Parts: sequence; structure tokens; C-alpha cells
Amino acid sequence: MQDQLNKIWWLWIPLLIAAVQMLLEFFLPAGALANLHSENGPHELIEFFIVSSAFIFVLATIMTMDRRANKWLTGWLALAAISCFYVAGEEISWGQHFLNWSTPEYWAHLNDQSETNLHNTSSWLDQKPRLILLLGVVVGGLVIPALKRFKPALVPARFEIVYPPAILGVISALVIGMHLIDKATEAFIDVPLLHRGSEVEELYLFYFVLLYLIILRRRIMQQ
Repeated sequence: MQDQLNKIWWLWIPLLIAAVQMLLEFFLPAGALANLHSENGPHELIEFFIVSSAFIFVLATIMTMDRRANKWLTGWLALAAISCFYVAGEEISWGQHFLNWSTPEYWAHLNDQSETNLHNTSSWLDQKPRLILLLGVVVGGLVIPALKRFKPALVPARFEIVYPPAILGVISALVIGMHLIDKATEAFIDVPLLHRGSEVEELYLFYFVLLYLIILRRRIMQQ
């Protein structure tokens, strides 16, 4: 089946990430955690690698599929490609994190972290797209598989090819868990359980996208 991935990818790797993260949060001092989650830290680089891989997969799919026969599907993949390209570029401030160029003064005033990216200039380019992705992962990974199992008539069969498989529900559940931990500790606990829970959440969001696009490519190639 084209929807099947080895459990290593959709179960054990996500659980391992969570376990390692919790160990790091418990044993590392605050300064080391800050470096871990810094703009040039491992988390940011891993996220860049994941999203860049997703972009390569979706671009390869668009280039090899029958685009004339699948116009709406091509549009869906094009949206995914543009989104992945944007996120990958933003994660490294379009190369600034690697080449260390200085941010122009006029742009530094617009950017709340003085970087050459867009997402730190407005919530509409940061929090709003992130919220859309979060909702998409929750709906796609948990709600749609549940509806397909218990209320299949509510799920339009026309779009069956783009629905995420149920196996990605594990990652969706971890996203929700990390999100709730982050928000709960912000509201009720002076010392958070996660140093930067939003970064850990992002890692899972991007990993969901990567596995989804790999599975979607398999489906399209086997049509």
C-alpha cells in the first residue's frame, strides 16, 4: 500500500524526538537550552532540512505527474511547494544564518529580531500562517481519519487522494500535546516545562508535512 510507511518514520522517530527533548529540558542548564533553540541552533537547522526535503519531494511530484489531467491537484501541490519554499527560506533568514550578513538598518527597524526575514515583521506572516498549519495538521491527522472511519458520508470522496492517512495521527497528537504543554506552562507555571515549546511544536508540524508529501507522491505515482 502506498500509504504505508515503516513505523520507524511515523511512530518511533516522533516518540524519540519527544523523549530526547524532555531529557534535554530536564538535564541541560538554561544557557545550553537557549543555544539549542537559538536562530543558528540545531533545532532551526533540523527544521530547515525537513522543510527543504518536503519542498524537493513536492517539486519532484509536480514535475513528474500528469498536470493537465490533475489541474486541481497540481494547484494543491503548487501551494504546498510555495509554502515549503517560503518556510525554508524564512527559517534561515534567506541565507543570513549561514553567511552572517548584516541586516540593513531600515529593515532592522521593521523586524523585531533584526533579521532579513518576513515572519518577524508581522503576525500575518508568522502567527497566522502557523495557526493555519496547526489547524491543518490537527484536522488532517485526526479529524478526517476519524470521520472517514465513523462518518464517511461527511468526507467528500472527490478529494480522497489528498487526505492524510491515519498513521499521521500520531504526529498530530504529539503536536497537540506540545502545544498544550507550552500554553499551560505559560499560563500557570513560572518555570516552563519546555524552554521554547513553539520550536518543538514547529519541528513536529514540519515533519508531518514532509511525511504527508512523501505519501501523497506515492499515491500520485501509482494512479
